Amino acid sequence: MATRLLSHARAFYGTNFALSCCTPMPSSSLRRLPATSSLLSPAVQFHTFMPEAVPPFPAARHNGESPLRWDLTQARSGSAERTRKGAGRTRPRGWIPPAGPVTGQPAKSKRPKEPGENKIKPANKKMKPKLPKLKERESSDSSTKSQSIMIQVMDKGRFQKPAATLSLPAGQSIELRCKGNKIGWSYPSYLDTFKDSRLSIKQLDRYGQLILTNSTAADSGEYSCWLLLCNGYSCKKDESKTGSTYIFFTDKGELFVPTSSYFEIVYLNPDKPAVIPCRVTIPSAKVTLHREFPAEEIKTDGTNIIYDVKKGFIYQHPTSDHIGVVYCRAESQGAPQISIKYQLLYVEVPSGPPSTTIVASSNKAEGGDNVNVLCIVLGEPDIEVEFSWKYPGEEYERPAIIQDSWRLINRGIGHTTRISKSVIAIEDFETIDAGNYICTAQNLRGQTTVATRVELT
Repeated sequence: MATRLLSHARAFYGTNFALSCCTPMPSSSLRRLPATSSLLSPAVQFHTFMPEAVPPFPAARHNGESPLRWDLTQARSGSAERTRKGAGRTRPRGWIPPAGPVTGQPAKSKRPKEPGENKIKPANKKMKPKLPKLKERESSDSSTKSQSIMIQVMDKGRFQKPAATLSLPAGQSIELRCKGNKIGWSYPSYLDTFKDSRLSIKQLDRYGQLILTNSTAADSGEYSCWLLLCNGYSCKKDESKTGSTYIFFTDKGELFVPTSSYFEIVYLNPDKPAVIPCRVTIPSAKVTLHREFPAEEIKTDGTNIIYDVKKGFIYQHPTSDHIGVVYCRAESQGAPQISIKYQLLYVEVPSGPPSTTIVASSNKAEGGDNVNVLCIVLGEPDIEVEFSWKYPGEEYERPAIIQDSWRLINRGIGHTTRISKSVIAIEDFETIDAGNYICTAQNLRGQTTVATRVELT
């Protein structure tokens, strides 16, 4: 290739070009070169000189191209072809690459890859987003669904969540626990009326405990508990953390839950259902309702009159036609039994706010005394009452103890009334505590405000 280039150069520059450019230098000239100079071959000197000193070649063409450019192109492709062919002959047949890592490439890690590691997803692939699966709601108001905190203690230290209804033989003891550092309880009023020693209620560090021993048919009823949220001495019921179960203490000799009287009065109010409380101890017993005079069975149609095994017969829309004396009849694998009699009276009760009274332990107190002010409301058993207070020391952030409570009492024969109370207690009475104590009682029908004055003597 160098010979062809030289011939082209001579044709353009003349013979002197070969002598001055392409003839090897004498040894004398080489001795005068600096120590750092490189001894270049004529071909290397020529290629180094050409880009700077040689003007463009004449427009001689070989197949429409410059001869020199064509030669260079052919030389380059031939050199590349020889390089490829030579590379194949430099490795002996049967040659095996070394086992170590290839030079210039990182060593492969022997650590096993985690699932999903180094997975490359194509960028142009449309991936459908995965949405988290939502748990199906049991009801539309699941956010407000209460959490059961009640458990039943079984034998041998076992625990279980009690069912909505339990059937236990009379005489068996039962222990219930409710989780919480302050628990309120509700149970059949029969146990509270006679202050029965068979019932034990304790509050431990992490739960409340109810134990009933030597149970009887009269103990059948609803047992419930709830967590109390307290701010100081003022507590209220946490509706989201409750527990309840209805227990039948079965006794074949007592199909009806015994009562303390032989005759009860049931008031028929036009604005709410009326209940004939002939409850049974065996849930499978067949129960019917009868009128004493004229003697006949009162049919339950499932709409106006229904039977609830936990409550009794319910008149959904009482009228004056329902008045009279009635009783219940039950039968379960034996002779039928008759309940006590109930006198049904129709009474038009006007709707209105609660009837409220207020009384102070003393309207004149000395410095350092403890003063209690009581607010009382009498009303229907199922009507709840809420209390609120205003007192003189409130604006000075004077601490006060407020406690609310309610219970059911019997007024007359078979008539149950709910008595609701709220008491505010002032300890170490002083000047800022003197003044008016105002109590406001409110129910669904309205509110009533009463006040009393306590002075410092």
